[in-house]
Amino acid sequence: MSSYSVFLPSYSIGDDVYKEIAKICGPYGKKAVVVGGKTAMTKAKEALLEGVKGSNIEILDFIWFGGDSSYENVEMLKKNPVVAAADMIFAVGGGRSVDTSKTMCDQTGQALFVFPTIASNCAAITATTVIYDANHVFKELYFTKKPAVHCFINTKIIAEAPDHFIWAGIGDALSKEYECTFSSRGDELDHTNLLGVDISRNCVEPLLKYGKKAYEDVKSNKVSYELEQVVLNIIITTGLVSVFVINDYNSCLAHSVYYGCTTLENIEKNHFHGEVVSYGVLVMLTCDKQYQERDRIYKFNKSIGLPTKLEDIEVEEKDMDKVLDKAMETGDIKHVPYKITREMIYEAMMELEKLNCNL
Repeated sequence: MSSYSVFLPSYSIGDDVYKEIAKICGPYGKKAVVVGGKTAMTKAKEALLEGVKGSNIEILDFIWFGGDSSYENVEMLKKNPVVAAADMIFAVGGGRSVDTSKTMCDQTGQALFVFPTIASNCAAITATTVIYDANHVFKELYFTKKPAVHCFINTKIIAEAPDHFIWAGIGDALSKEYECTFSSRGDELDHTNLLGVDISRNCVEPLLKYGKKAYEDVKSNKVSYELEQVVLNIIITTGLVSVFVINDYNSCLAHSVYYGCTTLENIEKNHFHGEVVSYGVLVMLTCDKQYQERDRIYKFNKSIGLPTKLEDIEVEEKDMDKVLDKAMETGDIKHVPYKITREMIYEAMMELEKLNCNL
């Protein structure tokens, strides 16, 4: 057998967690550049500067990541002399922003520390990035050699973010358990994949238990136990699954549906990744005839306003060929316990339409 290494992520969480920056980041250098979204950097700037105050770490600049996770923006950042002069990159923001810095640091070798300002996905601790093309359509996955050195989860900043981010994050996190257990079904799992699949089995229940309260707390900008549990589920639990399992188990039909929908302009403009993925979860559970689970998630989605039908994500009958063509092209439905056809996906969507009409 060939040898392999597993690099596990580490993290800190709390409403004053940036106080740990100097202690944790200090061994990796003295010069840091913050790279992120414009709004995210504005929200985190004061706390970041306070976090390094009185230490040996100097933040050289705050630099916009370019607006999308693309190879073009990675190259733009690499050519920036201030970025090149930094020992460390502090990646601030959401998934696309963080993925841009993850991809760049994998190529440059700079130490990467992540500061998520929203809880919309697990990008902060994974060793996978999603790359989009110049038209903001999914291009491919990029696999880094290891996750970021450390992730600082500031629950105060996350609680003060617009509530639709955690709403979408809950939708995205719902997919991990179902996709991972479905993709790995029937396989003989080695130690690492077994750990990842078992961790995935802890994704859904905390979301159903704490998700609605956490969503309500963010609407009030309130840090709470429920919020912390949901944030840890979205970022850490799902992220650990991604780190442990092979990519074949990391996502499946729910994400294929999402990538299919990214071919539609209104998806990019009006809807969020996790929002559309949560609809994809219902499609997948219907396709796999897990009707009891499907109905549980359907009820939960309804309770917090996540989509349950095509109308909710502005997909019309005329769009279906485009959506299904892209869904079938992705690698997410290649390693599955049985062949998933275009017709099966379409029929599952139509079955969901009927369910919505009957309830």
